[in-house]
Amino acid sequence: MARVKIALASGDGIGPEIMEATLGLFKAAGVMDHVAFEPVEMGASVFAQGNSRGMSDRAVKTVEECGILFKGPMETPKGGGGKSINVTARKLWNAYANLRVFKTLPGVETVYSRAGMTIDMAIVRENIEDTYGGVEHRLSNDTIQCKRLITAPGCDQVHRFALQTARKLGLKRVHCGHKANIMKMTDGLFLERFRQAAKDFPEIEPADVIVDALCMNLVIKPQQYQMIVLPNLQGDIVSDLCAGLVGGLGFAPSANIGTHVSIFEAVHGTAPDIAGKGVANPTSLILSGIMMLRHVGLGHEAATIENALLATLESGVHTGDFGDRNTPAVGTQAFAQAIIERLGSEPKTVPGVTVPAKGGTTFVHSPKPASPPVIRTFKNIVTHVVGCDIYLDSPLSPVALAEEMQRACSDGPFKLSLISNRGTQVWPTGSVYTECVDYYRVRFELRDGVSAGSFGQSRCVALLDRVAESFTVCSYELLRTFDGVKGYSLAQGQ
Repeated sequence: MARVKIALASGDGIGPEIMEATLGLFKAAGVMDHVAFEPVEMGASVFAQGNSRGMSDRAVKTVEECGILFKGPMETPKGGGGKSINVTARKLWNAYANLRVFKTLPGVETVYSRAGMTIDMAIVRENIEDTYGGVEHRLSNDTIQCKRLITAPGCDQVHRFALQTARKLGLKRVHCGHKANIMKMTDGLFLERFRQAAKDFPEIEPADVIVDALCMNLVIKPQQYQMIVLPNLQGDIVSDLCAGLVGGLGFAPSANIGTHVSIFEAVHGTAPDIAGKGVANPTSLILSGIMMLRHVGLGHEAATIENALLATLESGVHTGDFGDRNTPAVGTQAFAQAIIERLGSEPKTVPGVTVPAKGGTTFVHSPKPASPPVIRTFKNIVTHVVGCDIYLDSPLSPVALAEEMQRACSDGPFKLSLISNRGTQVWPTGSVYTECVDYYRVRFELRDGVSAGSFGQSRCVALLDRVAESFTVCSYELLRTFDGVKGYSLAQGQ
């Protein structure tokens, strides 16, 4: 049987050291009989060549041909220049679901392990959308915007992955973390699509929790959660919080799952202060590699390595960043060698994982699409134009601005219905205590007696053109109804 090809990027800083140790462990466990690693150029060296993407064209081609990328930690340029290569890779290849598993490990002492509290949970994070689109603009002297995008197909993908994974793991409850009490449309959609997807998994209890309460609960009583699925930014924060519960990012594996390409990586930093010293902890990368082995069907090898790792940790072998300070720390290679020496063993103080029978790989790389696919959830929706929001850079007071805007729409189908500032209504009602900046949302809606659907977007564009004659228009949003439901939010205080 042909070996599965996996693109390999060792990473920056301590990346090459922990990758070498991990691959040595894989070789000893027989993994190389089933997989072939294809090195690719990614990271700091590629950024240094002036490539703002952080990966060579050949690397992109190789990853797409393999369908799997195994990578070490990578440096992100600080300040200007290229964006995070980790985010770029996930978005470029649509690795839409980030799965991170957090377990109490023997020999890794935390406040929870000292209290006898065992943690075993998973976080599934939407990986493509939200503020991680990085769509930002300076709108005025004092105002910068970051656009947050949540789509129904994106929600459906990550929720179905979370629920399918929970089913495979035998979990009985999945929580949806959100902030739908404030972001009623974006997080509201995320929550609504979770509830819809959960209907296809009757054996799993769906629950939801507001993200700020979730963070408090995770610190107070983390064992009440089995799996939590969250939007991108919230999931990023919460998954790092959970890493802290089990000892830090050095013990947190990460898988980024997509339809065509999946990425398995260490999510901790490059630790340049200890790079080249041979003392880094390879546990996170090893655990991520174990997830990758299960992904390609090497369950026997994955379980054998995991049990050996657990046995090594419980024996007290440790690198310098954790463990009993009264016993000498070992280096990166010695830590990996200790695991190799325990291959075939099982831990004695904690439950081991079941080792399935040996078998070949089951991974099948899906065919390459001819063009970027367009994914959709809602179809055949009846929409009508009912107005527009025009965003202005202006130093005027709300009352003065309202007078100008009422003149602009005086002979058209729209009336001025709202002016808000930083999301809070300041006209027609408001408070003199509401401080305003130089960026306003001006909302125009249909006058009484004008029917929705009687015209399209052109009348809004005409109004926009008239306003732009006298004001700097920063942006414009069309107001529509979708099957009769408003597709836009109210202002705070409205």
